[in-house]
Amino acid sequence: MMDFTFTEEQEMLRDAARSFAETEIAPYAQEWDKNCAYPEEMIKKLGEQGFMGILIPEEYSGAGCGYMEFAIILEELARHDGGLALAVEAHNGLACQHILIGGNEEQKKKYLPALAAGDQIGAWCLTEPNSGSDAIAMETTATRDGDDWILNGSKQFITNGHRAQTYVVMTVTDPEASPRGITAFVVERDTPGLSTGKKEEKMGMRSSDTVVVSLDNVRVPDAQRLNDVNKGFDDVKKVLEHGRVMISALCQGLTRGALEVAAQYAQERVAFGKPIARFQSIQNKLADLAVGYEAGNLLLYRSASMLDQGTCSIKQAAMCKLFISENTTKSCLEAIQVLGGYGYLAEYNVERFLRDAKLCEIGEGTSEVMRILIAKHIDPANPAAS
Repeated sequence: MMDFTFTEEQEMLRDAARSFAETEIAPYAQEWDKNCAYPEEMIKKLGEQGFMGILIPEEYSGAGCGYMEFAIILEELARHDGGLALAVEAHNGLACQHILIGGNEEQKKKYLPALAAGDQIGAWCLTEPNSGSDAIAMETTATRDGDDWILNGSKQFITNGHRAQTYVVMTVTDPEASPRGITAFVVERDTPGLSTGKKEEKMGMRSSDTVVVSLDNVRVPDAQRLNDVNKGFDDVKKVLEHGRVMISALCQGLTRGALEVAAQYAQERVAFGKPIARFQSIQNKLADLAVGYEAGNLLLYRSASMLDQGTCSIKQAAMCKLFISENTTKSCLEAIQVLGGYGYLAEYNVERFLRDAKLCEIGEGTSEVMRILIAKHIDPANPAAS
């Protein structure tokens, strides 16, 4: 029997994350969205709370927690600012996760402690200008030169790319290998030839930075190669599978934020002599918001629990992300409708939640790709199996 009741330790973690978010994020989220940046000291503050190394084992100075705990933290952060939550998710769930999956002991000891402490933030570099959903079509190359590798290419839409000190970069090392001979490398910020473009002007998630990362004859030693040559795509798939569940937790934070604003407003707003929460059309919207959030929780907690047990399938992760991300966008739209004209104003936050939400139907696998993966992994003999 599956029990999603939080343990005492998880309840304490949730309370700590909620208190931190309400104190350190909520009062400033609108300003960060307007300025397209959160302050530099936020990463160190998050590190001091243990949130920058939540999945990193204690032997590498991390918190040593699991995916359920990470989901709890992401929801509390995203409830107030999806952009900052995205920075934390990409750092932990993508960059650090890839080092944990593909790195050797020496690499983990070298890179993970600083990342866990918030002294550094990581960026994961997969997407390219001509390679999005079709990841194996990437064109960035790594060519062997003695004990080194020479990296050339360009990565697009890289979260944390402007701030990062540690980049995990996917490259093609053998175009004839299957699938496309992909190998991952850790590249440090000050490596000659690595540069970042201007921060992109985005619809949402504006407090997080998104840039192009360019590699022009970047020389890295073989000691910075993650896992075996030409075997990186297997690690990429694992990272994405985990990341899809965690970005769903971020979505749940946005959904909850929208639900809370809508419910509070409906009690306070009076029309035709009574609070609009007493009108059936508004009650229907609030009911749908609550049901969508609860259904998302069940998918999220089941998927996170399965990740912790090592049993989460490609299909399960895709179902989790597909339903929750699309429900979040719908929920934010409905919350705006409850608020009417006020929902269109920045003051009430729900328009920002909607702008943040839309990315989640695209990043870490589009809804269209999620449906392909789900359909591909349906067993005709047992179509309801995870």
